[in-house]
Amino acid sequence: MHAPTPVDVLIVGGGLAGLCLALQLRARCPDATIRVLERRAGPAPAAAFKVGESTVEIGAHYFANTLGLRAHLDSEQIRKFGFRFFFSDGCAGLDRSTELGISHVFPTPTWQLERGSFENFLAREAERQGIELMQDVMVRALEPGVPHAVHACHAGTTRIHRGRWLVDASGRAGMLRRQFGLEEDHGHHIGAAWMRIDARLELDHWCDNPAWRGLCQPQERWRSTNHLCGPGYWVWLIPLASGAHSIGIVADAAMHPVDGFNSFERALAWLSRHQPALACELGKQRGALLDFGFLRKVSHGCRQVFSAERWALTGEAGMFLDPFYSPGADFIAIGNAYITELVARDLGGHMDARAARHFQQLFLSFYRNTLSVYRGQYALFGDARVMTAKVLWDYAYYWGVLCPLAIGDRLTDLALFADLAARLAAAERLNVRMQDLFRAWHARGETRAMPGWLDQQELDWFARLNARLHDRLDDRAVRARLYENIELLHALAGALAEDAARDAPEIAIGSFRAIAGQRARPALFRTAA
Repeated sequence: MHAPTPVDVLIVGGGLAGLCLALQLRARCPDATIRVLERRAGPAPAAAFKVGESTVEIGAHYFANTLGLRAHLDSEQIRKFGFRFFFSDGCAGLDRSTELGISHVFPTPTWQLERGSFENFLAREAERQGIELMQDVMVRALEPGVPHAVHACHAGTTRIHRGRWLVDASGRAGMLRRQFGLEEDHGHHIGAAWMRIDARLELDHWCDNPAWRGLCQPQERWRSTNHLCGPGYWVWLIPLASGAHSIGIVADAAMHPVDGFNSFERALAWLSRHQPALACELGKQRGALLDFGFLRKVSHGCRQVFSAERWALTGEAGMFLDPFYSPGADFIAIGNAYITELVARDLGGHMDARAARHFQQLFLSFYRNTLSVYRGQYALFGDARVMTAKVLWDYAYYWGVLCPLAIGDRLTDLALFADLAARLAAAERLNVRMQDLFRAWHARGETRAMPGWLDQQELDWFARLNARLHDRLDDRAVRARLYENIELLHALAGALAEDAARDAPEIAIGSFRAIAGQRARPALFRTAA
């Protein structure tokens, strides 16, 4: 037996969540000793590695600003052209479907990440900053205690690593989650299959329609996270910096079982029925296939991720909601903020059990409220009328409430949460009610057609939410901004409910009108004549 030197923080897993946490801890606690144990030996392959390449505003801010990686993102990754949705089930031409997106890039930057090259960069950066990264390590057992112990095999030799803090960043292996019996079935059952091809999918050139191409300037729809949507499913198209493209199918397990698309040939046949434009392009690229994988169970929950006993879970080792809206990096950012704060307080001489409980409650409230965006909602993906409204709401809630807290570095400000408790709780309840409304609208509404092109930048209030995400706000101003944004959400709820009632008069909207009150209603997209 060889006993390595004990460390302050022992991180099991050197992927995205673990390496980001190590870098964040180094910045906050420069004298801390940090060791990362990673199973993989050597660099990750660039273009065929892990799913999860798209970032949204919280995760993008975390990588660029919190971790200080903006130069790498700008030079080595792809600046994203926002989210883009095509309601195109069975449609051979994307220009003949309803498209929801932006015509120009929004001011708040997000990026498409090539996970292999990005994680290799993080590993080099961690070693440059004095973080001990040990690769080709097979973890055999975890022994939480004082201190924590990790039994691991290094090239046939067993070693016991000890740490004051133990963080599980082992991904879907979820070693602590399984050991402590923390996993929970949260009722969201989806499956997925994905592939990468060594070719760029130039969506703007799929259709011989100059007018359609010219709706977006520059004509670079391929830089978006493109969603091809239909009843019970959606398909992602994400470009990678190497020139490869990532494609994934995500579906409600009851409506579209994974067995229908769990190989390249099955996926191609499935896409031929549901998304023929994409199937046609992939059929031309059979020889460019880099990898293919699938999961029957994509989403999983976890009852606890932080403990005053000096252990924590981060990333998919704890929970994973859904790839839609790309929340994975966001929850890494949120979780790592709480872990870093707890470790810093402990190493500063005070293990704050009260803060650990509060952080746990806040993290789970964010997670459970976000879960309501997905659970029971996949049938709506084929309904352009309802989904365009839902996307506006989901973005507004995200940009209006979650982003000011995370991007404004307020996640650990317990005084702020105490002051805003009633308003934030009301906003969370309103979000859940709106998700119920969208389901009822889809189930009962006699859906009207939507125009072929819906530009989110035409909605001034929507563009303004994005433009103000990086405003620097003091304590008073951040409270005022959250009050203002929550007021907007109440008005938006009323406007969307009235829109739903025009399609389905039997939907009761009296309570939504009461919530909206006399507030001016924000503009919405108009239905087609």
